[in-house]
Amino acid sequence: MHQHRTTPNAVSPRRSTRRALLKWALPVLSAPALLLGGATYAAQPFPDGKPIHLVVPFPAGGGTDFIGRLLATELGKELNTTVVVENKGGANSNLGTAYVSQARPDGYTLLLSGVGISTNQSLYSHLPYKLDDLDHIATLAFGSDVLVTSPGFPAKSLEEFLEMARKEPGKYTYASSGNGTSGHLGMEMLKMRAGIDLMHVPYNGGAAAINDILAGRVDVLFLNQDTVLPHVQAGKMRALAIGSAKRNPIYPDTPTFSEAGLEGFSSEYWFGLSAPAGLPPEVFDTLFEATRKAMKSPLIQEKLGVVGLVIPEISDKDEYRKLVFSEVQKWGEVVKASGAKID
Repeated sequence: MHQHRTTPNAVSPRRSTRRALLKWALPVLSAPALLLGGATYAAQPFPDGKPIHLVVPFPAGGGTDFIGRLLATELGKELNTTVVVENKGGANSNLGTAYVSQARPDGYTLLLSGVGISTNQSLYSHLPYKLDDLDHIATLAFGSDVLVTSPGFPAKSLEEFLEMARKEPGKYTYASSGNGTSGHLGMEMLKMRAGIDLMHVPYNGGAAAINDILAGRVDVLFLNQDTVLPHVQAGKMRALAIGSAKRNPIYPDTPTFSEAGLEGFSSEYWFGLSAPAGLPPEVFDTLFEATRKAMKSPLIQEKLGVVGLVIPEISDKDEYRKLVFSEVQKWGEVVKASGAKID
């Protein structure tokens, strides 16, 4: 009996049909799988319900901490998640800044940055971070330093004080809340611009400096407007000039340095929101928009307005980065000329 024999390359009709079905079915079966895989890969949009950590690089209870907690509340509402404030103070904001610069750039670790990240570039010989290690998202608010003295001090205006200082170089003292602070560098810039010689008396914080101004142990103090405001309003301090470009609403009777003859002089401090460098563009955009809306909230507008802090119009995504780097150059020249250093 003659048997049918298949060759090694022959395909049985049943196997051929099965292969054809599989060939047709694979794309259909794989499409949902690919879609599911893509959905898993993309995950839910940021912030995905996870808490965000906002690092404030100063101890709790100060002005920077106050702004950080306001921002955390309003930012949490905009992003529909919890924003937790973490205070990591030390080394004039460098410790907290370095911590954030080394975190994952996923948007879940943020930094309440300020003028210190610019001034520290020239004040310190070595820093544990670089400005390029951070993405600078948005400017939050501006404040100014105010030159104050006690009511018993002979000078009743900035012009009178400068005249006294020029007549007796080195006689008068100025206090600051510490080496490298905006008040310290602002006064060094004033010395350069006005051609005067004053003795610097640095304190460990604003409270101690204020106490000695009130007691008449030092002559003048250059300090944040919100810190000295209660004393000025109570008549315990006299404000000679404010470091803003134009008069501040809560210091309506205090002239700017420009009005007193030092045109273009400004000594301002500022706050902004930064994050580890390398944020995905969509995360950066989400944080930028949420910050813009948060800073327009009635709560923040009211609380910051009471102390005279100015909230800028947040519209340019590159504006804060430009500010940070331009301030490096401005204050770097002052540090170099004054010889101020912190190590």
